[in-house]
Amino acid sequence: MRIKQLSLKNFRNYAEETFSFSAGLNVLYGRNAQGKTNCAEAVFYLCTGTSPRARKDRQMIRAGAEFAHIGAVAESRFGEVFLEADIREGGREIRINGERAVRNADLLGNLRGVFFSPEELRLVQGGPEERRRFLNVSISQLSKSYYTALVRYNKILGQRNALLKERNIDLVLETLPVWDQQLCVFAAELVRRREEYVARLAPLAAEKHAYLTDGAERLEVTAEHCVRAEGAEAQLAAELAANYERDIRLGFTCVGPHRDDLKISINGNEARVYGSQGQARTAALAFKLAEIEIFKSVAGEAPVLVLDDVMSELDLPRRRKLLAEIEGVQTVLTCTHTEKVLFGKEVNKIRIVNGAVKR
Repeated sequence: MRIKQLSLKNFRNYAEETFSFSAGLNVLYGRNAQGKTNCAEAVFYLCTGTSPRARKDRQMIRAGAEFAHIGAVAESRFGEVFLEADIREGGREIRINGERAVRNADLLGNLRGVFFSPEELRLVQGGPEERRRFLNVSISQLSKSYYTALVRYNKILGQRNALLKERNIDLVLETLPVWDQQLCVFAAELVRRREEYVARLAPLAAEKHAYLTDGAERLEVTAEHCVRAEGAEAQLAAELAANYERDIRLGFTCVGPHRDDLKISINGNEARVYGSQGQARTAALAFKLAEIEIFKSVAGEAPVLVLDDVMSELDLPRRRKLLAEIEGVQTVLTCTHTEKVLFGKEVNKIRIVNGAVKR
């Protein structure tokens, strides 16, 4: 899987620009604040329909413009596909080969991507929502049914939480079982897929981490699920019913997949609490390398790898290890100086100056 060409119009600091990418390593280089990360963001947006940086799509529209456009020609083992996203203040439109996508789920799987930046340390150091986000973004690219279940689960969860704030307790107790029945159906799909994914992720992440650290550190990843996949519907229904009083008192749902987490340990110590910055960075990178292997195994081909300002945070041995590990994976890498990361490799170098490719 690869992206062949990317076009941007009124996107972030780009007025209008086109990028051509090779199948191997593509290095976007230039001084800080020139637009390298913006380009990387656009690539991942077309993979997932979400930005790894912006909370609202409208933040990606160039100052003074009415809309932003992202377009890409991508290629997978099934052939070529043309992806487009038009973003406006009031919403967006995504098109696949010229046809409007009704749901974001339609976009998923056309171009799969793995994104890593210094902010990804949140995966290790942040709260449980960061690790759930990692699982949701990754699994959704592999399973549209998971993404659909996630959207429906969150919608029903919001309605259930709104009900819990009602002052009429009799009404709440009478209505909760109705929401619970629907919630448990979609929760079961989330739990099953997450359990399968983590079973693949844990040994691969440990393997990649051992490679990056020359075996000096041991990474362990364990899932902290609300319920097990087997019999998940019945288990969760019982948990929800047992927590009615607590949920009503607090005004929100206390149990369910929206409370899941991953426990990440390095040499037996919880990384979030005891890990250093360097350890967190290496662990997060191991997760991303493991994610690539999962995509290869499940989807039958490597995803596009986006590495934003990663090399400056790694020492020379780990830069070399990383470049060796991603050999054969199309990579879009941003940095300030190409000579610091290339180590003699043949690459497609793209210099960015003030939101434009310097040819």
